[in-house]
This record gives sequence, structure tokens and C-alpha cells, in this order.
Amino acid sequence: MRASLIQIAVDEGESIASRRRRAASLVREQAGADLVVLPELWTTGAFAYEDFGREAEPLQGPTYEAMAKAAADAGVWLHAGSIPERAPSGDGATGEGTLYNTSLVFSPSGELAVAYRKIHRFGFDKGEAVLMGAGRDLVTVRHPRTTLGLGTCYDLRFPELFRGLVDAGAEVLVLPAGWPERRRAHWTLLAQARAVENQAFVLACGTAGTHAGVPQAGHSIVVDPWGEVLAEAGPGEEVLTVDFDPAKVAATREQFPALKDRVLGLAPPTR
Repeated sequence: MRASLIQIAVDEGESIASRRRRAASLVREQAGADLVVLPELWTTGAFAYEDFGREAEPLQGPTYEAMAKAAADAGVWLHAGSIPERAPSGDGATGEGTLYNTSLVFSPSGELAVAYRKIHRFGFDKGEAVLMGAGRDLVTVRHPRTTLGLGTCYDLRFPELFRGLVDAGAEVLVLPAGWPERRRAHWTLLAQARAVENQAFVLACGTAGTHAGVPQAGHSIVVDPWGEVLAEAGPGEEVLTVDFDPAKVAATREQFPALKDRVLGLAPPTR
């Protein structure tokens, strides 16, 4: 299986429309890949909080349309990173026009396979944490070669989310992010930890550039179920492409069946 992680640069001075065109062009260049991944909030920048409300889109807005077409043109499964989504009223959201940090995954025909609203919002008492609503659902998607489990950026710090995805059948954990350079060591450490503890592949795609004055870590990374780093990008814009065998997940879990020894966090037995 071949995955291409597009570590796009999000810098001030480029319009969102221009960035969409550039991202779509980069996706089309990955024709032949089994999975293409873009980062978190690459249209606005993950730290450009003041732009979230102004640039928020309905789920099927201009980014959706551009990425659906790019996926179909390239004939690839596309995790199109995330967008600031403005939900319509009456859909069960916390209020009319609630914002969400929402990931979109498209099939090679350009159809939306799944959408995932980020559960853990970063910022504590400011930024995303107060501007956006929290997702509630764990999301997996069946790829022809494996099952993908979805998380976004700050979710990486919460292992229970990924254990839940593994319980739902995930073998490849896909995480777009806008991770800051000052915490890059945590990015690498946590990506490897999530891979080892869940005996799964981790594909973590970050951004390059600077978001609202916050330098980004870059260093997108692919980690195998033993925690070995298969590929890692540098700090600048680039496409990280790696070949890996999803069958290694089952082989690892059979060879070293640690997941079978779980005690805590399991559903209580029925009587």
C-alpha cells in the first residue's frame, strides 16, 4: 500500500482560493497512491483563530468540491485534512451555526466516504477550545486494503480515542495536524507511542510554514506497528511517500499479542 502525505505550507499572504488550487494540484500529482493525506485546517491555518468564523464553510462547500474533484481526477482515496465547518441549524449541533474542525475522506470516485468532527479541541480557555464545538463520534472507514481510524492533531494526546478506534477495527491510524514547532518532540514521541500501544500503523500529516505567527513543526511521519519510523519529512513543504504492508498489523498482533492481555477499559461481561 502506498500513502502520500502532503505537508503543505500555510503562510500568510496566500489566499485560501489559491491554496485550494495548489492543494488540488498536489493531490492530482499523487495518482497511483492508495491513500493521500492533507493536514489539519490547511485552508486557514490551525492557529489563525480569527479566521475560523470568517472562513468557515458548510460541509459541502468550496473545499469539499475542490477535494472531491481532485480525488476523482487522481483516482485516489483522499483524506482531505480538515476544514472549519459551519454546521446548519437543526442538525443536532450545539447551536445554530456551530463551528467544527471537520475532516473529510473521499473515495476514488470523488464521493464523501466519511466526515469526522474533532473530539478534543486545543486551546484550553481560548482559540479552538472556545470557538468550535466538539465532535462526539469515533470514525473509521473501510479502505480496500485496510481499515482507517481517524483523529486530528490534539487528539494524539488522548490514547483512549485510538484504543476505541482499534476496538472498532482500525489498523491504520490517520492524523492530520497543525502541530507547532516548539512541541515537535512530543509529536514524534506520541506518534510512535500510539503505534506501539495499538499495534497499528500511524500516518501523521502536519503542516509547514507559519500559522498566525506560530512556526509549524512539519516532520510528517509514518510509523509501523512496532514503533519503527518508516519515513519522516523535514520542516518545509514536501510530499512524503511511503510503501507499507497493512498485513503487518495482524502479523504483529499475532506475534506479540499484547492487546489480548488488556484488563482495564474493557466493557464489563454480560451476565
